[in-house]
Amino acid sequence: MLTRMIKLLPDHPATRALVFSTLAGSTSRGLFITISVIFFTRSVGLSAGQVGLGLTIAAVVGLIAGVPAGHLADRVGPRRVMVAFGAARATLMLGYLAVHDFPGFVLVAAGVQVLETGFGAANGALIAGSIPAEHRVRTRAMLRAVTNVGWGVGALIAGVALKYDTRAAYIAIIVVCAALALMASSLVMRVPPVAPQPRRASGPALIVLRDRPYLALAALNGVLCIHYGMLNVAVPLWVVERTNAPAWVVAMLGLLNATVVVLFQIRASRGTATAEGAAVAQRTSGLLLLGACLLYSLAAGQSAWIAVAVLVAAALVHVLGELRQAAGSWGISFDLAPDHAQGQYQGMYGTGFSLAGVVAPALLATVVVGWGWPGWLLFGLVFAASGAAVPAAVRWARRARAQAATPEPALV
Repeated sequence: MLTRMIKLLPDHPATRALVFSTLAGSTSRGLFITISVIFFTRSVGLSAGQVGLGLTIAAVVGLIAGVPAGHLADRVGPRRVMVAFGAARATLMLGYLAVHDFPGFVLVAAGVQVLETGFGAANGALIAGSIPAEHRVRTRAMLRAVTNVGWGVGALIAGVALKYDTRAAYIAIIVVCAALALMASSLVMRVPPVAPQPRRASGPALIVLRDRPYLALAALNGVLCIHYGMLNVAVPLWVVERTNAPAWVVAMLGLLNATVVVLFQIRASRGTATAEGAAVAQRTSGLLLLGACLLYSLAAGQSAWIAVAVLVAAALVHVLGELRQAAGSWGISFDLAPDHAQGQYQGMYGTGFSLAGVVAPALLATVVVGWGWPGWLLFGLVFAASGAAVPAAVRWARRARAQAATPEPALV
């Protein structure tokens, strides 16, 4: 399957290296996510609350790294930043083996998160600089499909450690995680280097912070990205607390989501290479996510098998919205970013996604599970409104860029 996906893209020198780097990195991530909570609670001795709080603190700290790391990638070259940050991340992951208390856990987790955020920002700049503009979104779609494959492979391998449930098994998995993370950064060296961008003679260094239309688009995308927390947090809680569906349906819905993403993300990215096409995709995404929310809410109070059928239908509509949201986000982030500042622009756009990951769990658990169908309706309307606002924000961005490109009239 992986070889077939690679052949779907034109044979650019960077493509294969990015695919296999992504596969190694996502497998590492899948391994770690699967065993991390159990390792930190059973082997290190932290409480579940401490693990959750520590990971939240690390995620918040990571929010500040995207734009500066992206700016650094613009100045010294994205490939160099990816290799350096990736190697440092792999090394720091081994620090988890020396963690014995909560402060040490937070310190290592925050460091890893900062490096991961910087790695991701530089990755966006590397794609922008090494892949022709008309193939960037398609490349990101392929990499996302590969990411889902890696997560699945990592979760399966981690099952071995969970079966034995010993510190030695967990240590072995973390060492493998670090080795795969190092491999991911090493494979980036096969991508042709992207020349550093010269420093601007005048004006602010972080120009993205003054690009209000782009900031608005990053925020709207961040709101739409809350839907990832729906599948990971809201839906499992909804299934076990508010429906008569069996608990195993949660795993089935997750598998369904991952399979559809692997099979159809590339196809769903068609027509989103320009910001205008991407805006249409995100508007459609908002409506699909509204439909998914309404369907999820209808599963409550039904018999077990009717609830399962409704949940499956909701998950299918949900993943269709996810495919279009992701494809639209790439088209907007690439097309509206200036070539000389792709790094900081990709870093800023990714901050919206990261912020959604921080706020979504608590927000969804409180509103959706706590309020019931009114909570689902509220989030559905928020998704639809956010998606509907994207085309207008793209037009605003185009006007701002046209005005900036118009020379001042000469004074006579």
